[in-house]
Amino acid sequence: MLQRRHFPQFVISTFLKTSKNILFIVPPKVHLLDLNGPAHIFYEAKELGMLVELHFVSVSTAIHAESSAGLSFSNLKPYVEFELSEEDYVFVPGLEYTLISDSSFIQNCDPFFKWLRRQASHGAHVCSVCTGAFLLAEAGLLSGKSCTTHWKYLSRFSQKYPAVYLRKDRLFVVDGNIYTSAGVASGIDLALYIIEKEFGTKWAIEVAKEVVVYFRRSEGDPQLSIFLQYRNHMDSQIHEAQNYLMSHLSGTSSLESVAEHVNMSIRNLTRCFKKTTGITIGDYLEKLRVERAVQLLSTGNKVEVVSKECGLSSNQLRALLKKHRGVLPGDVASLEMS
Repeated sequence: MLQRRHFPQFVISTFLKTSKNILFIVPPKVHLLDLNGPAHIFYEAKELGMLVELHFVSVSTAIHAESSAGLSFSNLKPYVEFELSEEDYVFVPGLEYTLISDSSFIQNCDPFFKWLRRQASHGAHVCSVCTGAFLLAEAGLLSGKSCTTHWKYLSRFSQKYPAVYLRKDRLFVVDGNIYTSAGVASGIDLALYIIEKEFGTKWAIEVAKEVVVYFRRSEGDPQLSIFLQYRNHMDSQIHEAQNYLMSHLSGTSSLESVAEHVNMSIRNLTRCFKKTTGITIGDYLEKLRVERAVQLLSTGNKVEVVSKECGLSSNQLRALLKKHRGVLPGDVASLEMS
């Protein structure tokens, strides 16, 4: 039987003493993956021990809704039951555009929009997936801000909301406490980004492993951990090579040892790794070591200890930090970690 991984109690105690509320709005004709994708990420986070509470909420006083695929939801909680703080998140998933363009539906959502604005003013993080961005715009939360939405609706969105800076090249956009994602699977990317932001890279990786997904990024997306980059592929041998490199940073990860571990020739491994990830093994290992070094240095570890943990000499560590981050080891503690 599969054994689920859970946080040790001392790790849980380092998290917030109170749970974060994660609200998932369930409008009529909601797109299932826009809702279930991010929701499952936070479900896995809770299973692993992170202090989050999931709530499924209607846009009215009704407790029922039907998805665009015909699946019915019941026992939803009315949104009026919640008043949120800056620790909490609200997800507004995508829904059928025919409903968004229905003026009577939008008008009926006015009380919900007022509530949503109030939560944002209290510091709650408001997130949209796919066409959910239209509802955020209707609520007045996107005026003067950057956002994105599903590629199919970019033109309609920009025409309808000219005061919004629409980013057409992003999987998701973060502007203050407003988060918007392009739709469908990018809602999962956004949820993993939030897990990393709130609980740290290690636990975002654990959640990603549980659901067998990795970040899919394009250049210019919000900065994410190197441990989760270069994973937008389905090559199991290359994933295993990446896992091996991540877990052997303190030793000498020779091409021979990696190739032997994944049962490939050195030549084939080198070629396939670059073709699959877009980066050479050497450059990837260098980036892994730099990020691990920054993590260790930022928590007060000495240069000698960090160098050893990263499989580098002190001089090599200084050179890599200068090359990739433009800083020396002593400067790292003052950096704002992304």
